[in-house]
Amino acid sequence: MTATASIASAVPDPESAGFGPFAHLTVPNTPLYRQVMRVFLAAKERFAVHLRPEDVHAALSAEIRPAELETVVGALDKLVGWGNLRADPDTARVTAVEDFYRKRFIYQLTREGQAAEEALSAYDEALGRRGALQAVALHDIVTHLRALLVLAAEPEPEPDPAKAHLALDALASRFAALADNARAFMGSLQRTIDLHDVEEEVFLAYKDRLIQYLERFIQDLITLGGRIARLILELEEGGGVESLLRAAAGREAGDASPEESESAEREVYERWAARWAGLGAWFISRDGRESQARLLRGRALGAIPQLLAVVRALNERRSGRSDRSADFRTLARWFAEAPDDDARHRLWRAAFGLYPARHLTVDADTLTARAAHPVPAATQWAEAEPLRISPQLRRTGSYERRGKPRKVEDREERRRVLAQTAAKQAAETAAARARLVTDGVTRLSGLGELDPASFGLFLQLLGDALATWRPGMRHTVATSSDGSMEIRLTALTDGTTAEIHTPGGVFSGPDHHVEIVDLTDGDPDR
Repeated sequence: MTATASIASAVPDPESAGFGPFAHLTVPNTPLYRQVMRVFLAAKERFAVHLRPEDVHAALSAEIRPAELETVVGALDKLVGWGNLRADPDTARVTAVEDFYRKRFIYQLTREGQAAEEALSAYDEALGRRGALQAVALHDIVTHLRALLVLAAEPEPEPDPAKAHLALDALASRFAALADNARAFMGSLQRTIDLHDVEEEVFLAYKDRLIQYLERFIQDLITLGGRIARLILELEEGGGVESLLRAAAGREAGDASPEESESAEREVYERWAARWAGLGAWFISRDGRESQARLLRGRALGAIPQLLAVVRALNERRSGRSDRSADFRTLARWFAEAPDDDARHRLWRAAFGLYPARHLTVDADTLTARAAHPVPAATQWAEAEPLRISPQLRRTGSYERRGKPRKVEDREERRRVLAQTAAKQAAETAAARARLVTDGVTRLSGLGELDPASFGLFLQLLGDALATWRPGMRHTVATSSDGSMEIRLTALTDGTTAEIHTPGGVFSGPDHHVEIVDLTDGDPDR
């Protein structure tokens, strides 16, 4: 017998496992296997390559550690068979020929086993993650974008690669954290609204704080989202972001291996360009698609009334609880109090809806005939009037006639109409923006009469401004969700009322000083 044969006989056949490095999750003793793998991960962090069975046995927690060392040896051999570990002969402790043929192994974590553990760690982290709406991240993104504007405006022909790479990397990391946490938070918020994995008492205890949290983030998103969109547009319109991305890609590609050096810079630049496009799509509405920030804002706003509806439902459930047994007892009492069998039949049909099949083809003539000659509900089928059905229904089971499928419809004309409609709407939006722009500060009452498109855009701007308004404030500034317009609103103390006339009526309210600026016209005086 050789040493190789001895090792092969000591471990299970990998082909019989079938599940690869994840097989230990679907068998008995899974907690022991997971703890053993964690011991190997901890040893790898200490730069320990191999472990002996007694080392693993000693490192296991007291709650999971088996009494016998042979149990740990069996678990190690199973993990070797599944590909998580690798077993090598332990020749360091061989002092005689008999020791060489005895079963002694040292174990090492395989690449497949390490990848499986990293995947399980990511799964556990994602499963327990609730996420958060990070208003601080919005402030950080504004800071990073301003730093990029400063780098792009430097007089040198090309931006400093190190500064550009560090600034873009910090921006991408902060944005990725914001997006991931927002997705996780909205998912957990929906589970809270649906009362999945949430106790009612806990929900009622923190609902007020949750609503305040949502309102505060919505205010920050309205205030800072437009500012971020404006900074992104400034970087793109000046062409500065292109040079920054190429400088960062060139610096990052310098670490590529020799065999990848030819295409490394191009691939890295494409990754940075995709990250920048994702940032723009998150804060700017383009090509008929709403920005993710606007969708998040709408989803968060919609969650508040849903939370309140859940609270009302819980209060109603607490104030008047009902169960099926109580309903059946009430129904039984009604049956007992019914004057005759006909009344009991009617009650049965009203309570359970078990109508005879004749109701499927009831039409006006049938109803007229039944009104003239009522048929009691207890009438047997043999004594009732016959039901006449279509021969086609009796033969095929369906009223529909079968034939050739319809021809594929040509939608080219509809596409053309949709394109014309989109172009018309874009022109109307541009005209509405031009109509609303004020020449300096004016009163709301001075806006005059507005057409429907201009009035709709004005309501959106006014809503963004009022969403940031808090008690005691006299002045506020807000930017539209696409970063194209800014409204500056100041309250007046003279008690006057403003009226804006539209084709649909008159819009009135307290008069304010207002200034509406088009941020896309490039006028430095704006």
